[in-house]
Amino acid sequence: MTTATDLQLPIAVPSKIVCVGLNYRDHAIEAGLEVPANPVFFAKWPNSLTGPDTEILVPEGVRTDFEAELAVVIGRKARNVSREEALDYVAGYLCANDVSARDHQFEDGQWVRAKSLDTFCPLGPELVPADQIADPQNLGIKLWLNGVLMQDSSTAEMVFGVADIISYLSTTATLEPGDVILTGTPAGVGVFRNPPVGLKDGDVVTVDIEHIGSLTNRVRTI
Repeated sequence: MTTATDLQLPIAVPSKIVCVGLNYRDHAIEAGLEVPANPVFFAKWPNSLTGPDTEILVPEGVRTDFEAELAVVIGRKARNVSREEALDYVAGYLCANDVSARDHQFEDGQWVRAKSLDTFCPLGPELVPADQIADPQNLGIKLWLNGVLMQDSSTAEMVFGVADIISYLSTTATLEPGDVILTGTPAGVGVFRNPPVGLKDGDVVTVDIEHIGSLTNRVRTI
């Protein structure tokens, strides 16, 4: 399993991996749900971290899905940050795959356990400094499963942009250097397809975000 240090994050293990649910308009439409009035947060535990070209380990019988996401890494302590200043607190950006155990998610009625299995948070391929990304709300985001394009959208589809997310979150939780925020996934996830598509042993998943790079992982059933 790859550590945050291997991914060039500011600290060895982030104090928080914060995720934003239902944060793309096209994803809300495919799910048949209303766009939230405020950002909806949940967590992934640090044991879920893994890096590029590693395996996503899926327990036998667990129904598992993919979610391409833009990951934001905090560069300095942020508390009660304004929207106008929020991007100044970003160290850089990564591709992320918010791998999800859908059966756990539906059984629990919430998301933390389903999102936090070992290796269920691939990040990479490397940290792109914030000053190299002119506008995080204008990036193409795609996901391929075994070479088939499954998700194809833009960060412009986000309900709440990166600056909004950081500002809103910082009013209730102090963000520390190295904290990671996963900003939501666009339409095309497996659970809402007809028929549904799940990850299986040997699958290869690639998340590609414009100007950030490509993150590829292979699935192994354990």
